[in-house]
Amino acid sequence: MARTQWTSHLLNRGADDEPWAVSSAPVTRGQLRGAVVELEERFRNEGIGEGSSVLLRMTPSFTYIQVLLALWSRGAQVVLVDFRLKPAEYEPLARLVRPQFLVAASGAAGPVAGFRQESEFTVRRLPDGRPAVDGIRLVQFSSGSSGRPKVIGRPAASVLAEIDRHAGLPGIPGAGDRVMLLNSVMHNMGLVSGVLHALASGATLIIPPTVRPAEVVRLMAATGTTAVYGTPVHYDLLSRVSDRPRLPALRLAVSGGERVPQETYENFRARFGLPVSPVYGLTEIGLIAGDLSGTSVPPQLGLPVPGAEVKVVDEELYVRMDHSPYLYGEHADRYADGWLRTCDRVRQDPATGVLSMIGRADSLAVIGGLKVDLTEVENVLLAHDRVAEAVVTHGEVVEAFVGADPAVGADELTVWCRERLSPVKVPKRFHVTRLLPRNSMGKLIRDRALMLGRVPSEPPARAQGDR
Repeated sequence: MARTQWTSHLLNRGADDEPWAVSSAPVTRGQLRGAVVELEERFRNEGIGEGSSVLLRMTPSFTYIQVLLALWSRGAQVVLVDFRLKPAEYEPLARLVRPQFLVAASGAAGPVAGFRQESEFTVRRLPDGRPAVDGIRLVQFSSGSSGRPKVIGRPAASVLAEIDRHAGLPGIPGAGDRVMLLNSVMHNMGLVSGVLHALASGATLIIPPTVRPAEVVRLMAATGTTAVYGTPVHYDLLSRVSDRPRLPALRLAVSGGERVPQETYENFRARFGLPVSPVYGLTEIGLIAGDLSGTSVPPQLGLPVPGAEVKVVDEELYVRMDHSPYLYGEHADRYADGWLRTCDRVRQDPATGVLSMIGRADSLAVIGGLKVDLTEVENVLLAHDRVAEAVVTHGEVVEAFVGADPAVGADELTVWCRERLSPVKVPKRFHVTRLLPRNSMGKLIRDRALMLGRVPSEPPARAQGDR
C-alpha cells in the first residue's frame, strides 16, 4: 500500500450518507471525507507533504480528527501532544522531537472539558525542524506515569495491523453498532480502538460533548448505544449515576489503560447489568490482549488477540515486534532480538492461555534481602473501605501515597497494614490526600518525585515508628 494511500483504506469505507459519528450533531461519512479533502488542500498550500513532520496540539473535536486524517493523507508524520499538558510538560516534548510544523488550537487556552463539534487552529512553520523519520506516520509519547515519557513511532503498517487485530477479537463492535467513546481521542485507545476501528468496521462513533456522568448516560439512552469504551475512572463515575434511564441496547462495556478495581467492576455490573470487559495494550504496538465475552474478571486480561505474539519470562510479558518502536535510539534496553519488554508482570494460565495482570516489573523492591511486591501493599490499602486510590513506592523506605477520606490518617493506615502485612512491607511514610494526581491519560502517576510535587504541600503524615 502506498504511503499516502493508507488513510484512503479507512476513509473510503461506506456510503456518503452513512452515519460516521455523533456528538452535538451527527456527521456522515461523506461529510468527513469532504472535510478531509478541504484540509488536505490547506496543508498542501502550507507546504506540508510527504516527509513533513507536524506536531498536532488541538482541542478534542471532530476538526481534530479531520486534521489528523488530512495530514496523514498528505504523507506527513504527525506527533500527537495532549492539549491539556501545561507548558512545563509540553515544551520539553516539542524540543525533543523538533517538528517542522505546528498545528495548534487558536482562540482557546488551557484544559477543555468535553468534546467540540468544530475547533479553530493555526498552522506555523517552525525553525530548525527536522524531517520525518522514514516510514513513521504516528508519533506518541508513553504515559510517563513512572518517569520521563518515551518517544514512540509507528509506521502505517503498525496502525493497520492493530486495526486488523481489533477485527479478530470476538464480540468487537462492527457495522450497526453505536459505540460511546469516553477515552480521549488524543491517546491510543481512543484513537485506534475508537476512531479508526469505527471507520474501518462501519460502526457509528458517539462522543459525548460533556463529561458529566448523568448527561453521558442520557446520551447513551438517546442514541441507543450498544457499546461503551472507557477507563476504570469512567466506569466508577457512571456507576454512581442515581437516576439512570433504561439502556436496552447496551451489550458491551470495554475498559483499558489500567486494571479495573474490584469495587468498580462490581458496582458497574450491579447498576448496568453487564460486566466491564478488559482490553490490554501498549502505546508502542496497540492492542495485545482482551476478552469481550464477559467471563474475565479483574485481574484477568483475556487471551492474546489474533495477530499478537507474546511470551512470559519470569512473570514478565514480552511481545513480538519487527523493530524497536522507540525513536532517536533511546530505550535500547526495552527491545532485543525481536521482542519488546513490556515491564508488566503477568501470569498466563497454562491450560487456557489467559493472561492475568500482577503488576509492574518496577513494583518489585528488595528490602533487607527480601523481595517485596509493592502492588501487594497497594492492594491491601485499597481493601480499606475509605481508601479509593493508592500508589506505593520504594526509595529509602516503603512510602504510600493514598487517596482517601480526609478522616483517614497515617496511624489508622499503619494499623491496617500491620494486621495484614509482614513488617518489612508496611509503609514507613504515608501521604494522604483526597485524590491522587493523574497524568493526561487518566492514569495514576507512579513516579515518586512527580507525586511529591503534586500532593498537598503540608508535611506528609508519618507512620508510627518512623520518628
